Amino acid sequence: MSTQAAAALVDWGTSNLRVWLVDAAAGVLGERQSPEGMGTLTPDRFAGVLETHLAALGGAPDLPVVVAGMAGARAGWIEAPYAETPAGLTDLHIQAVSAPGIDRDVRILPGVCQRGAGAEDVMRGEETQLLGAVASGLCDALFCLPGTHSKWVSLQEGRISRFTTAMTGELFQLISRQSILHLSIGEGRASAGHPAFGQAVEEALDPDFSLTTRLFSIRARGLLAGADEASAASRLSGLLLGAEIAAMRPRLGEGQCVQLIGSGALTELYAAALTLAGVETVSLDGGELVRKGLFSAARVLFPHRFAEILP
Repeated sequence: MSTQAAAALVDWGTSNLRVWLVDAAAGVLGERQSPEGMGTLTPDRFAGVLETHLAALGGAPDLPVVVAGMAGARAGWIEAPYAETPAGLTDLHIQAVSAPGIDRDVRILPGVCQRGAGAEDVMRGEETQLLGAVASGLCDALFCLPGTHSKWVSLQEGRISRFTTAMTGELFQLISRQSILHLSIGEGRASAGHPAFGQAVEEALDPDFSLTTRLFSIRARGLLAGADEASAASRLSGLLLGAEIAAMRPRLGEGQCVQLIGSGALTELYAAALTLAGVETVSLDGGELVRKGLFSAARVLFPHRFAEILP
């Protein structure tokens, strides 16, 4: 394995920044993480922040960089217009844009949009994780990417055919912190192993379930049966996740396996809820996939840096 950096890979989200220096064989030579996400920066600050991290990693002045995520949003460094569905993931580099105000070759990958009437949707960052999945051989699959705004993505022959965003994570935060249910939930945390979670998921999977008429039962149980905060939080999570999965049922054919991209407690909740719905899941590491996707793009954007291993 070469010890010379071939490129820098950057995942620039709303809240966080991750930078990897990699060699021509995808070996990680150095890594940095920072809370300097897009939401904390004005467009004129991106170049300086990036150069600071590259300098700390010992990146050469001519080291090229490929960036994914919110740096390419309208309020980011420079807008990288969306690729439209059906979007070929291995073609994303074609629409990459050059970043301004920096003396090195920096390319920002586009997000993906869906323009169908009534199904309008956008993503930025998740498409690069999916490119990493394609690079790993997963070209035909159904993916779920848990998060504040979870994504459900259908991949066919390495192309995003359609996708849906579910605001389940944000709804949980709003309801648990700003509605009357905060009196019952308090500082309680949802747990995939809590009986209240499983019961709530099964309720939400019933064809006659109504989310808006079931939510207040969380408050009522606290008042009438003394349900504790953990129980209340787990019930709210189960109702919301169950409703999300029920909405995805048309895509969950018999024997369908869902590829879960993520880690931590939220992904565990999704895995447990899908299992209760009778759906098999496989968990994939999101950080590893975004790095693989960025590396795949870097190889075609900067071929001279990878000439020694290209076929």
